[in-house]
Amino acid sequence: MEHNKIKLRVLENDDAVNLDMALDMLAEIMKNNERGKRTVFIVPVGPTKQYSILAAMVNKLNISLKNVWFFNMDEYLISPTEAISSEHFLSFKKRMNDEFYARVDEALIMPKEQRLFPIPGREKEYDELLKSLGGADVCYGGLGINGHIAFNEAAEKDDPITCEEFANLSTRVLPVSRETIAINGAAYLHGDIMAMPKWCITIGMKQIMESKRIYLSTGAAWHPGILKHVLNDKPQPQIPSTILQKHGNVLFCTNKSIAELI
Repeated sequence: MEHNKIKLRVLENDDAVNLDMALDMLAEIMKNNERGKRTVFIVPVGPTKQYSILAAMVNKLNISLKNVWFFNMDEYLISPTEAISSEHFLSFKKRMNDEFYARVDEALIMPKEQRLFPIPGREKEYDELLKSLGGADVCYGGLGINGHIAFNEAAEKDDPITCEEFANLSTRVLPVSRETIAINGAAYLHGDIMAMPKWCITIGMKQIMESKRIYLSTGAAWHPGILKHVLNDKPQPQIPSTILQKHGNVLFCTNKSIAELI
């Protein structure tokens, strides 16, 4: 089904959704490998359960990732200029290593130079490298509590920024919103929001919107509340993912229990 030019795929449960994203990633890689082309993905930490599935399939099918580039969407910062330690359990870099890179056979995994994260002070370099590779074949991701994608946090109600201006924002450092701190603090720190990082770096809406395809999944109990607005409200910076309606090739994959509530 389709809502405001955004396709919605409804599967039985979360396991099916995770498998679907992993299969989509694998199919894109195999297609490009067969054509002798590189594969460039923007990838999330949240969701992550697709990664172990993908790693297992890559190993079993002996699929080379040597010509694959992963640009991670974002990372937590402990200040506007310093990333969280890569050994911290909240670190997105650590989670990528643990949940994907370390699971793929060494003979198949892409070089470390092709496992990329945005770095404070090197935002322009990040964007230029992605652009030099032709942009992302696919941007994979999830959906934030306030409709953000990556850490492109929602604009305040009285912010005069237009949809066009928001869609043109590039990779940058910004504060994490109170809503995001609260929901992630509940999920990962047993509600200790005071211990959550207050800063982040995120790939821009510009880089996401320039991706050839966008594939997002939802599975949290709270996702129906925001997903119905993303699919049905007019594009607005106050719900960043509504701007995806302007892209033309966006798919949300969700489970039946969420779809029944939107």
